[in-house]
Amino acid sequence: MNPQLDVERARFNMVEQQIRPWEVLDQRVLDLLLRLRREEFVPPRYRSLAFVDMEIPLEHGETMLAPKLEARMLQELTLTPEDRILEVGTGSGYMTALLASLGSHVYSVDIIPDFTRSAGATLNAHGFANVTLETGDAARGWDRHAPYDAVVVTGSMPVLPDAFPKCLRPGGRLIVVVGEAPVMEAQLITSVGAGACSTTGLFETCIAPLRNALQPERFVF
Repeated sequence: MNPQLDVERARFNMVEQQIRPWEVLDQRVLDLLLRLRREEFVPPRYRSLAFVDMEIPLEHGETMLAPKLEARMLQELTLTPEDRILEVGTGSGYMTALLASLGSHVYSVDIIPDFTRSAGATLNAHGFANVTLETGDAARGWDRHAPYDAVVVTGSMPVLPDAFPKCLRPGGRLIVVVGEAPVMEAQLITSVGAGACSTTGLFETCIAPLRNALQPERFVF
């Protein structure tokens, strides 16, 4: 049996059995998921799980998002080849690669220096020249390269800081999971100009919170 055929069959099954049924129907996104080798962004000891419907462990207690969530976020951003994108939470660099494949330039920031280094090496190996990786705490915003056409936050946020919608250019889109376990909602926030935004609830999910995420005020009795 050809191992490469097995990998391609697993990749195809991921798209057809996990991602497409999750309302991911944009052919550009589906073609990209079949083309970009997700397994090469997964830690070596977990590569057998690269196409499984689960979050995959990374170092430092972090995880890769499940494939269907990555794909759905990517679709909802409706990226164009001219878009300048901010990614908060580089992790393995796989989502970075997906974004860079559809947009003009990706600015990706992670609080963990090891992720910036390792993702940079993997992205370079895949020939991505339209990515800027930075190390820092972007939990309250990252306006260094603003305004952005699109922003994606790869960890959940109990409260969304105002800095994120404000860093969008008119027509810009933000994908973020808002709330606390067990009740979280993926939201698409669109800048409609003059500091105004519209918010669309997409689906319920539950993912790990972004480090140092803004917390809601709590009453103390």
